[in-house]
Amino acid sequence: MTKSFITFFATVFCISAYANDIYVTQSGATLDLDITQDGANNTIGNSTTASSVIGATTNLDIDQIGNANVITFDINGANYTGTWNTTGNSNNIDFNCDSGGSNSSCANVTANITWTGSSSDIDLDIGETADASGAIVNITGASGSDSNTIAATVDGTSAILTLSVNGDTNNYLIDMDGNGDSIGHTLIHSHTGSIADVDIVQSGVNDNYISLTTSGDNADIDISQTD
Repeated sequence: MTKSFITFFATVFCISAYANDIYVTQSGATLDLDITQDGANNTIGNSTTASSVIGATTNLDIDQIGNANVITFDINGANYTGTWNTTGNSNNIDFNCDSGGSNSSCANVTANITWTGSSSDIDLDIGETADASGAIVNITGASGSDSNTIAATVDGTSAILTLSVNGDTNNYLIDMDGNGDSIGHTLIHSHTGSIADVDIVQSGVNDNYISLTTSGDNADIDISQTD
């Protein structure tokens, strides 16, 4: 088996006095990559040029500290594990894990995303082209995480999505589908704060489970569950 190791030295293109910009393009069997950015206007990929990894196994950890952070990453391969932490306001996270090249879909995914701050836009798509057979996704917004939009789409044969946010004026768009295998899909959603708009769609051929806990005023919740 070909195994690729990267000692990662970021090539930084400074487009403003405070910007840290990293673009990653990697193809190989195995990748372990840790990225830390500290400062304003950090980017790891962007809306027009996503960072991209194609390989059988990817371990990716990201820490961003500062305001107006951007992470745009495409993962293509069979196995993905990673933890992404962002601290600051006006963050944008766009994460896609799907099939690519000769590799199978992101069959085994463990993704942990934690942010602290307000006015964030978080978009996750896992297993869009082919079902992820074992997806575990944890999304956490720490206390004071206000005015955020979280969109999570997971297509899988069995998926567990845990979403916990503490803050006001948040919007949630959650879609879990795929056949659900023998144990179905599991969604655990906990929200603390006022003015929440929650839309949940969950489908599969077998049993599905939703646990929803909300504490606060003015919550608008819509749930559609089918098999």
